[in-house]
Amino acid sequence: MVDSAVREAASPTFAMTPTPYRVRSRVVENGDSVTLCLEPVSAALPTPQPGQFMMLYAFGVGEIAISVSGDPTVTDGTIMHTIRAVGAVSRALCAVGPGAAVGVRGPFGTRWGLDEAEGRDLVIVAGGVGLAPLRPVVVGALAQRDRYGKVMLIAGARGRNDFLFNDELGRWQRDRSIEVYATVDVPVQGWHGEVGLVTGPLRRLTLTPDRTIAFLCGPEPMMRFSAEALLAKGLNVNHIRVSLERNMQCGIGWCGHCQLGPLLLCRDGPVVDYDVAYPLLVVKEL
Repeated sequence: MVDSAVREAASPTFAMTPTPYRVRSRVVENGDSVTLCLEPVSAALPTPQPGQFMMLYAFGVGEIAISVSGDPTVTDGTIMHTIRAVGAVSRALCAVGPGAAVGVRGPFGTRWGLDEAEGRDLVIVAGGVGLAPLRPVVVGALAQRDRYGKVMLIAGARGRNDFLFNDELGRWQRDRSIEVYATVDVPVQGWHGEVGLVTGPLRRLTLTPDRTIAFLCGPEPMMRFSAEALLAKGLNVNHIRVSLERNMQCGIGWCGHCQLGPLLLCRDGPVVDYDVAYPLLVVKEL
């Protein structure tokens, strides 16, 4: 029999071994992003929670951390990821088609804590690809709509063709149980929505500060300015949650590549309360 202490010391090794998954479907979201639905080849990994991430391995190319973007109510063992092609590994993952094999490790990291927000109003602010890790929050809240107060989503993108989940975003805009504000940086012919930063519609929201929780994901300046707008409306700093991003290579706090001040984001993040994030985001080059 293996001694329990030896087993515990060896257990992280298994977290470094990719589990084979197969691409069930591939959906092109825009010019540089796709959504992959992955199904286990044999044994399934634990179901990731909204806010967590998986390490995806493109065989022969490398491995990167990708947030989960799927419906949190789905329990069939599949995992959904929305990936933007910005480097060698992400381009390789975006290029795979149905039936292709992908290595998966995880889930890793902290959660958005949607269950803890029960009974509160939700403000969800997403910039660009930041809508991907926030999609589980929107879908999860709508699936159990009676558990929450008002649900408000602000989504920003460079242009009308850069939004993720366009069809779903359109359905949300028609759904009276959620307030949706879409804004673009660059207007083009045919765009009839708002133009400008996400902070524009955010500042116009009427909020009840003591019963509101906000979830922010996008470029760090966007999150910082959005958090400042929410603080100006009276929100508690502990009721603003942000998802931070750094170079995650191991997922279990071994390598230190994702260090941000005192945090290892693969272990202590990516989702943290803004009172933790603020003193780190204002330090230049950190």
